[in-house]
Amino acid sequence: MDFIGKLTPTTRQLAFQSWEFGLFLHFGLRTFYEGYVDFDERRMHPDAFNPELLECEQWIRTAKEAGMNYAVLTAKHHDGFSNWPSRYSQFSVAASPWKEGKGDVIREFVDACHKYDVKPGLYYSPYDGSADFYTQDAKAYDDYFVNQITELLTQYGEIDILWFDGCGSEGHSYDWNRIIGEIRRMQPHILIFNMGDPDFRWVGNEDGIAPVPCWNVVDSTEFSILTEKKEQLGDRLWLPAECDVQMRGNWFYSDSDEHTLKSVEELMGIYDHSVGRGANLLLNIGPDRNGLLPELDVERLQEFGSEIRRHLGSPFATLAQCERRGNSWVYETEVPQLLDQIVIQEDLTAGENVRSFKISIVTQKTRRPVAIHQGQHIGHKAIIRVPAIRVRGIIVEITESDQEAVLQGLSFHHVGYRS
Repeated sequence: MDFIGKLTPTTRQLAFQSWEFGLFLHFGLRTFYEGYVDFDERRMHPDAFNPELLECEQWIRTAKEAGMNYAVLTAKHHDGFSNWPSRYSQFSVAASPWKEGKGDVIREFVDACHKYDVKPGLYYSPYDGSADFYTQDAKAYDDYFVNQITELLTQYGEIDILWFDGCGSEGHSYDWNRIIGEIRRMQPHILIFNMGDPDFRWVGNEDGIAPVPCWNVVDSTEFSILTEKKEQLGDRLWLPAECDVQMRGNWFYSDSDEHTLKSVEELMGIYDHSVGRGANLLLNIGPDRNGLLPELDVERLQEFGSEIRRHLGSPFATLAQCERRGNSWVYETEVPQLLDQIVIQEDLTAGENVRSFKISIVTQKTRRPVAIHQGQHIGHKAIIRVPAIRVRGIIVEITESDQEAVLQGLSFHHVGYRS
């Protein structure tokens, strides 16, 4: 097989995949308009924006305690309200009563991220319902786009992610060469989500579920919840997937959706279907009208973080206890162990090589090898749950690969039932 031209990730893409778990924060003027939906025809006014107890450190401290490594805040959603005092729009925090028009949510968010060593990301909707010229003058709108992005990328220090949401942009043409050129010039290390010149991609649903298999190399992306049309990339690219999902039934805060708060059981299922399939998980919580994460959401996120640690924090054996035998990694023990979870990580530095693998156990009594799982894709991380079984050995065999496979991590666990 010819491996010339094997696609490999950049250093920044590998770093992104290692972050695994992040906090999505939908917050802005529409937080103060109960029931407001995307592309709502109701007019909003900045007078309503007044989060008197805003504490971005509470957001990010909570994320850090839950094991999250990055956070993405809506700098500007589809309605066009800017969470910073933009010189290019009158529809911003500068026109609100909050801090007498001198506040800057982006400043407080990024500072909090840097304080707690959480990577800051900014969501920016290319579509803008407040700009009258969006549909009338493409050149003028490109100018506006570049000017606002310039403010976001030059005033707040290093930004790790620029998250472009494609909703509303169906059929609109942007001067991506110009826009991306300016972004890369201002912040050469930034990671761009899904549009323009992406470094990582949307998984294609808002349920937090990655498909099987979920390869890192693709030739197209799905860019909007409003259409099933895919955007062809023109070539195959290394674009790891990110799964975004809501903690509740709404992206922005609502007074009436507490009953939709996801259980820890459901959240762990989402985790296994996202991080456990080699994708990142971006979990959304909408800060309330005081500017704080709601207490119930904080409690649930902390419970979720604790459950992740319970599942992954105490393996009974790791790669260090395994012996490499050809294309297999073998763990042997004279003291039988109860097994119900296997975690495998491929070293992706040289690209994605594993095409299929098999897991076998050595049974407790008769000490015979028995195959219990077959899979296609490992990628950054594969979490495999199996019915609990007592074993004297475990064999992870790579049954098909492009080039020689290298494992970065391997661990065996007994998670048991949640008490």
